[in-house]
Amino acid sequence: MGQGGEDLGSQDRLGVRAPGEAVPDRIRLTVNGAASVIEADPDTPLLYALRNDLALKGTRFGCGTGLCGACFVLIDDHAAPACDTPLWSVAGKSVTTVEGLAPKGSLHPLQEAFLAEQAAQCGYCTSGILISAAALLAKNPAPTESEVRTALDRNLCRCGSHNRMVRAVLRAAGQA
Repeated sequence: MGQGGEDLGSQDRLGVRAPGEAVPDRIRLTVNGAASVIEADPDTPLLYALRNDLALKGTRFGCGTGLCGACFVLIDDHAAPACDTPLWSVAGKSVTTVEGLAPKGSLHPLQEAFLAEQAAQCGYCTSGILISAAALLAKNPAPTESEVRTALDRNLCRCGSHNRMVRAVLRAAGQA
């Protein structure tokens, strides 16, 4: 432990590693439009680096196996689970989290539509669903209701808000 009580892992107070401990790799990627360098084991899940190293808390931990959608981020404009995506696989790529959907302090049209349709109940799944919807609208700006439902199929919502979320995505696409 250092002076402030922070956990330094196997490092001592001066940041010196224990003998034989591997030095972490420096992984370069772009997160929400900004160049980032993360020092970590290359197999570290992207989710951990986003939340712990970059303090981006919007991406949630859900199942830990990439099946629930709570941790979805855009990786080069494709929705992907951050919980089981190793850092090495995103080196040199562009990652967008829910915080990066509307970078200039305003809301993304999807976020506005989710508010208007009251589409988030508990909100735990919402960031992943917004990411999936953003990926859909980037590829298909005028999806049908069926296409929206298919695009959101990988995202689980325990509150049962899917119908409102579908309406919100259609509203954002200008079809509500």
